[in-house]
Amino acid sequence: MQTILLQAGQDGGILPQLLMFGAIILVFYFFMIRPQQKKAKDQKKFRDELSKGMSVVTIGGLHGKLVAMDDDTVVVEVDKGVRLTFEKSAISMEATAKVNQQPNS
Repeated sequence: MQTILLQAGQDGGILPQLLMFGAIILVFYFFMIRPQQKKAKDQKKFRDELSKGMSVVTIGGLHGKLVAMDDDTVVVEVDKGVRLTFEKSAISMEATAKVNQQPNS
C-alpha cells in the first residue's frame, strides 16, 4: 500500500506539492499573522486616543484614572493622591464603569 502512495505522489509532479505548501502559508497568514497585526493596530489606535479622565487598566492589572499625559508617558491616579507614572505602552485597556464603581461605605 505504501509503495502505491509513494508512486502516485511522484507521478503528480511538483505542482501539487507547491499548491499544498502555498495553502499552508495562506492558512498561517489568515489564522495567525493577520489577527496579530490587527490586534496590534487596534491597541496602537487605543493608545493614541487616550485622554485625561479615562479609567484604564495597565498590563499589570492596575486600575486607575488618567490625570496627565506626555508623548510617551501617562500619570495614573490609583487612589486619592496616589499617582504613578507609566509608559503609554503599559496601558492595556479602558476600564468599564462597573469595575470603577466604589462600594458604598
